[in-house]
Amino acid sequence: MEQLINKKCVPCEGIGKAYTPAEAKSHLGEIPGWSMASDGKSIERAFTLKNFVACVDLINKIKGIAEDEMHHPDLHLTGYKNLKVVLYTHALGGVTENDLIVAAKINQLG
Repeated sequence: MEQLINKKCVPCEGIGKAYTPAEAKSHLGEIPGWSMASDGKSIERAFTLKNFVACVDLINKIKGIAEDEMHHPDLHLTGYKNLKVVLYTHALGGVTENDLIVAAKINQLG
């Protein structure tokens, strides 16, 4: 995970193509808490926080990472304290190294 944390996302045009689902899944061992989504084209992590304010605080921290990397996750806040973060490279329709980089940096938030 340390190697991913030290990387920066690159523009989607410079990536080439998305990982196959098997390739993406093989990289997830480096990023605890993340799993392949059932669609095989995205990775996700669920958080259950103390309350609504804690969820919004986490969303704001994720926003900072997303803006710094210019790579934005889908964020789903439900039940006032449940947050699901979904990452995939929209332009390529699947998981790329950019998604792994952002996931690793989100893990650093604590």
